[in-house]
Amino acid sequence: MSVTPPLPGIVVTGVSGRMGQMLVSEIARSGKARLVGAVEREGHGWVGMDLGQAMGGAALGVAVTDDPLQAFANAQAVIDFTAPAATVEFAALAAQARAVHVIGTTGLEEEHLKKIAAAARHAVIVRAGNMSLGVNLLTRLTRKVAEALDADWDIEVVEAHHRMKVDAPSGTALMLAEAAAAGRGISLADHRQSGRDGITGARKRGDIGLSAIRGGDVVGEHDVIFAADGERIVLRHIATDRAIFARGALKAALWGQDRKPGQYDMMDVLGL
Repeated sequence: MSVTPPLPGIVVTGVSGRMGQMLVSEIARSGKARLVGAVEREGHGWVGMDLGQAMGGAALGVAVTDDPLQAFANAQAVIDFTAPAATVEFAALAAQARAVHVIGTTGLEEEHLKKIAAAARHAVIVRAGNMSLGVNLLTRLTRKVAEALDADWDIEVVEAHHRMKVDAPSGTALMLAEAAAAGRGISLADHRQSGRDGITGARKRGDIGLSAIRGGDVVGEHDVIFAADGERIVLRHIATDRAIFARGALKAALWGQDRKPGQYDMMDVLGL
């Protein structure tokens, strides 16, 4: 008689946050995975509590912990929407546990990315500035349009998010700008112009501009504008429900099972 293998066990870090709680709900609803751990920072009020009760509902039988190593030990995947310093720590610990590490954290700098790359030598890491299907299609379209248009077309990426977002520009905006730069065959680092204030002078030909708007409860809006004399092309994505990011992250965690160690992104997961 065949035995059905257990569903992949997933740990959610930063579990008290909006995305953390959304992920918990999505995992429970999916029927494709099981929650085996919940991590919060040391000193957080939820540490030691049953997660379900901490969220205001029925007990789930999963206690919130501030010990990620212990939480990761029996997990097949870790889903992480936290902060750069925490994500780097989690990457090393997930690699020790040989668990798939899905990273939705934004604001990562070069020093963080180097440490994440080192962890990816031992485990699967799926990292993306945005986990939604729509945004990843937009990224592919942005690259294609940039390939087709020369530097007479100015490129601007404009993003809007809720007032509580702490980093700017968004990880998605940077992902789109990188796609535009790749389409042009240039380095974003050499052609990036973020925000403008005061007497800035004329726009430099070939630069890729990024602008950020913060306010209200905006989930996420991104425009890629290609502007030439007499005409504009605008590619746009509007997110109205954070559940799209949770669904994408869970899809990535499941996709990463049995893959070879290395760094992947949502283009890989979605087959784009």
